[in-house]
Amino acid sequence: MSDANVLVVEDEENILEALRYSLEREGYAVHTAVDGEEGLNLARQHSPDLIILDVMLPKMDGFELCRILRSETEVPIIMLTARGEEIDRIVGLEMGADDYVTKPFSTREFMVRIRNMLRRSRHSANAQSTSASGDNIVAGDLEVNLASRVVRRAGAAVEMKPREFDLLALLVKNAGRAFSRDQILQQLWGHDYYGDSRTVDVHVRWLREKIELDPSKPRRLVTVRGVGYRFDG
Repeated sequence: MSDANVLVVEDEENILEALRYSLEREGYAVHTAVDGEEGLNLARQHSPDLIILDVMLPKMDGFELCRILRSETEVPIIMLTARGEEIDRIVGLEMGADDYVTKPFSTREFMVRIRNMLRRSRHSANAQSTSASGDNIVAGDLEVNLASRVVRRAGAAVEMKPREFDLLALLVKNAGRAFSRDQILQQLWGHDYYGDSRTVDVHVRWLREKIELDPSKPRRLVTVRGVGYRFDG
């Protein structure tokens, strides 16, 4: 992982310098910003492999910055906050964050999270670039090609983020089987994922908006009460 580069957007100097020191000791190239606008510019300039993003930032807050970044890239994002309210975690996940850490935190544990997240990100990228001949699954007007990672609905291509496709592929390959949120996290995010299981709910909602006739009344990607989700075709 020593060739990975990490962007830290944090306006508290002591935290910023502590993270820079720890990351550089791990062998990462580190870019830093102290406000949201500078963070956005650096993200676009350096295309980091991972972004650590504080919530409370000058000029542009972390939620808005996360939203913009997620619309442009699938780079893993870890959000930092001094507040531990559940609503903050939910908002961060809604904006597309991959993980959420409340200050103060253990630097050693944080480095483990970063290593694991970068490993999963690279594994996912490698899987996409080496996908072999695969099945073409058709469910009504929905067509999912596992090899080309192309989804079509009524013949029209449906744009999918990598994690959205991975979730859809998992469910359509196992149509009729209910998966719990924890099972989905283990399958797609890995056994060592530290984040909130609500990230599954967020991705399911995004998928429903793309594959359901009426996302508020899903017929394909259905909720199994007390369990999780199931694809019914």
